[in-house]
Amino acid sequence: MNFILVNIKELLQVRTSASKILKGKALQDLPTLKNAWLHIENGIIVDYGEMKDFKIDSSIKSIDCTGKIVLPTWVDSHTHLVYAGNRESEFVDKIKGLSYAEIAAKGGGIVNSAQQLQETSEEELYKQSKIRLQEVIAQGTGAVEIKSGYGLTTAAEMKMLRVAKKLQEDFDLPIKTTFLGAHALPKKFNGNTKAYIDEVINKMLPKVVNENLADFIDVFCEKGYFELEDTERIIKAGKKYNLPAKIHVNQFTSFGGLQLSAEENVLSVDHLEVLTDEDIQHLKKSTTLPVALPSCSFYLGIPYTPARKLIENDLPVVLASDYNPGSTPSGNMNFVISLACIKMKMTPEEAINAATINAAFAMQVENEVGSITKGKRANIIVTQPIHSYAFLPYSFGSNHIEQVYIKGNPQIHNS
Repeated sequence: MNFILVNIKELLQVRTSASKILKGKALQDLPTLKNAWLHIENGIIVDYGEMKDFKIDSSIKSIDCTGKIVLPTWVDSHTHLVYAGNRESEFVDKIKGLSYAEIAAKGGGIVNSAQQLQETSEEELYKQSKIRLQEVIAQGTGAVEIKSGYGLTTAAEMKMLRVAKKLQEDFDLPIKTTFLGAHALPKKFNGNTKAYIDEVINKMLPKVVNENLADFIDVFCEKGYFELEDTERIIKAGKKYNLPAKIHVNQFTSFGGLQLSAEENVLSVDHLEVLTDEDIQHLKKSTTLPVALPSCSFYLGIPYTPARKLIENDLPVVLASDYNPGSTPSGNMNFVISLACIKMKMTPEEAINAATINAAFAMQVENEVGSITKGKRANIIVTQPIHSYAFLPYSFGSNHIEQVYIKGNPQIHNS
């Protein structure tokens, strides 16, 4: 398709091809063009500018965007979008006062999802996951990372990753996959964590790599799940196969997992609801990206990642959804942006940067998406007529997206 969006009220996140990770005060910088136009050809952004410099070409279709804001689609660098069934019964347990740990202890949590997934066919798993992916695209997500981790057996982990790869083939947006075999300890290992990590590294991982099913590797580094020694083994095993690590860490406790991850310069550390001054210093010495998951904090009623502390220490921030059946049954990045502003005290500029350009770096797709840049994919959001881009996080209960384009192809139309 070859078309031009014209009379755009404001074109957000306009950057050159030499974009960098935004840290500290730089997160406040959101370059925009007012009264702008954007030319898209064959799914790629080819040019843009201000309307005062626009030269009409009647041979190219133009779409009027009067009063509307155009911005790059959200980049969701942390999801568990491929899963089977749901855990709504645990939702009721949570309302009745049971904690995340208590629900897990009675057979719920990750192990519950693993059982459902193991009993679900690959075809059915694909159908369920496809619906979720279509939903988040309609909500403005134009690139997504998908983790395994609800299989906990070789066959089931492979099934999850094959489904994620099939979604990658069937949908024309960047999808990255992460092998998270070390998500929880299966019942059959009965407390023998070392034996399970041996299986993850020596049996699962070589098969995953042999079928080219993963781009990254991950582990749930947390008390009651996997300790520092386990985490180090997973990180080093990933390096052996050239799989960068994205680590679940500091969700409930700070016990050295972030320090280990930072010293290994993993790609990202995700969660960080509990963050000490010492953790901050370790992050400052590394290239590791801190990823906040505010809708998880919202759902579980746990602290929010202290984004202001990260920013004040000249560190970057990334925002992601953590879409999963147990602690964040939503992949709506618009709500994530709102929570970041309302609960984490990020400005709209900081939140938008954290969910676009910085998030693209956290997925290693910064050359494809995350900004309005010549040569990048035309994965863009067109809003309904709104007052300003701050209205998006402000009006958190409403959908103000009129159209989502993925590689220049319209996906929805909410007029």
